[in-house]
Amino acid sequence: MSVEPVNCTIKSPVPLQIGDAVSDLSRPGVYITDIILSEPVNIQEISFKNYYTAYLTVRVQRREEGRAKWVTCLKNHPLMDNPHTEAGSHDYFSIYRQQMSSVPDNVMAVRLISRQPSSEWLHFSIEEINIYPCVKEDSERDVPVWLSTLTPVEAPVDLKGLPDPETVSSSIQQMWALTEIMQANQNAASIGRFDVDGSYDVKLLSYT
Repeated sequence: MSVEPVNCTIKSPVPLQIGDAVSDLSRPGVYITDIILSEPVNIQEISFKNYYTAYLTVRVQRREEGRAKWVTCLKNHPLMDNPHTEAGSHDYFSIYRQQMSSVPDNVMAVRLISRQPSSEWLHFSIEEINIYPCVKEDSERDVPVWLSTLTPVEAPVDLKGLPDPETVSSSIQQMWALTEIMQANQNAASIGRFDVDGSYDVKLLSYT
């Protein structure tokens, strides 16, 4: 079952720049993007497309004991192999709750902090942002179709009234031993046909 992204408002990135933004012509190395959720959500995944962002930090605002609190869930997660090269600069990424150091439950807002220390790129950002909620594990809709069509396990066979397996095994071994003895006696009897009253009949012996 596909999960739809949550309804949210993505604000325009705000540059974080040291010094006077008017007089300082150097480009900012950090952008902050705030995402406001329409209602508190337990986050399962944050997906996005990169555009020359080298490192990403994820902070969430959770509702705890009736008040809002900001916590860092992921810090300086690398999106590019090297900030000065193209590798990873246009890739799609997904950040899952299992990767986060703090549990992203009852989240009211998400803050993405993009960082690019290299001066090679004039612009960098995070695009196509989607946030997906956790799916209820006890929901009947989440049960796969193949699992619901499995044949129920049959009840074990009632073994009451049957002889003890060890006793049966012992009896079979005794029968096998008696069979071996009977075969051995039968071979001895066939050899004894040459014996007449305790001595051999010369006529019945063959010479080679």
